[in-house]
Amino acid sequence: MSNISLKLETRLAVGKQVAKLRQTGMVPSVVYGGSAEPISTQSPLVETTKVAHSAGKHSPVDLTINGKKTLAIIKSIDMDPVKHTLRHVAFHTIKSDEKIVTEVPIILIGLGESVAERAGLVVLQAIEHIEIRAIPANLPESIEMSIIDLATDEDKLTIADVKLPTGVEFADHEQDMDLVIANVYEPSALQASNDAAGGDAEPEAAEDVAAENGEAPKADAEQKSE
Repeated sequence: MSNISLKLETRLAVGKQVAKLRQTGMVPSVVYGGSAEPISTQSPLVETTKVAHSAGKHSPVDLTINGKKTLAIIKSIDMDPVKHTLRHVAFHTIKSDEKIVTEVPIILIGLGESVAERAGLVVLQAIEHIEIRAIPANLPESIEMSIIDLATDEDKLTIADVKLPTGVEFADHEQDMDLVIANVYEPSALQASNDAAGGDAEPEAAEDVAAENGEAPKADAEQKSE
């Protein structure tokens, strides 16, 4: 089972009453799953924020709802855009012996230490998350990939370079193995594209360079809250 846990209480506050609930230091939530109707729930802000940070949308959470235990995964998180506090969480129950599809982050190991970077080149990440399938016990917190051996602006990391843990598979059986995860660029090429884009952020410039090279565009790294 998961080593991340949270106690929930059933929630009666709905509509405009939810705002008052938040003022008391509670976070409204909902638990979906199975054939049962969704359960409106609530839990303390501090504890819920810690769980949301630890579990993200990829680690199972042991929920206790009014004394009854169930395993779930976070499907969406709503944050206050001004206060940056947790406003709502949606959970989805899962079974410990059934495979689920979820998104995990890709972590590049060795940033700043690669052969390419030591030679003055720039390594940029194009894909930050990937969908995988596994039973809850086998779900990794992240997929790590080393960039240490990237050396020239012709080098790259693709989906084909991903080494999945035992018991884990790609969610899409027709996954494009040539999809680029990280690329090496000449600083001058990035600067030129950045200047042409009006000095905006580097990731967009990197996408322009990648497009010119006939490579896949950057995948959307953030999943919109429901």
